Amino acid sequence: MKKLWLLAMLIAPLAFAGPKVRLETNHGNIVVELASKQAPQTVKNFLRYVADGSYDGSLFHRVIQDFVVQGGGYNQQFQQLPTFDPVINESRGGLPNKRGSIAMARTQSVDSATRQFYFNLVDNNNLNASGAAGYTVFGQVVQGMDVLDKLAQVQTGYSSILRANDVPTSPIILKKVVLLAETAADKKVDKKAGK
Repeated sequence: MKKLWLLAMLIAPLAFAGPKVRLETNHGNIVVELASKQAPQTVKNFLRYVADGSYDGSLFHRVIQDFVVQGGGYNQQFQQLPTFDPVINESRGGLPNKRGSIAMARTQSVDSATRQFYFNLVDNNNLNASGAAGYTVFGQVVQGMDVLDKLAQVQTGYSSILRANDVPTSPIILKKVVLLAETAADKKVDKKAGK
């Protein structure tokens, strides 16, 4: 049993052997490694928004303690931001909605995800694909989980503009999202993984 656990721990980092992005917020930075193999279309979609800079200056508009921190869809005046076409749901890619993962928000329509994403603050197994499609996980926090935990503690309330509860009373601003350059250590891991 110990050997299986050790093997799982060695393989786990390779599951997210994709590009990394840094989300710079007014509460600190979060670095996420993206899962290009398990959710290729979702990662490509996310990186389109990163490349065009439209996440920059947007809000984390929904915070539910012991559940999620959600953002990317509204500017600081709570106006909905423009979107590209929806991306297909890739929730069956095998990545669970576990603590520290990043996933696409969507409506009840399975293939409706566009630009909004959320971070799981806890393991949210109810969001995984089961008989029906779940919510597509496309990365994992590798640095800054303490920042997310701080965000989970902010005061929230009702917003008449969004007609929603769980809206931070003081804005949580996503100042910038930066695609990070691949490091020598990343390349070494890639070679070991057979890339």
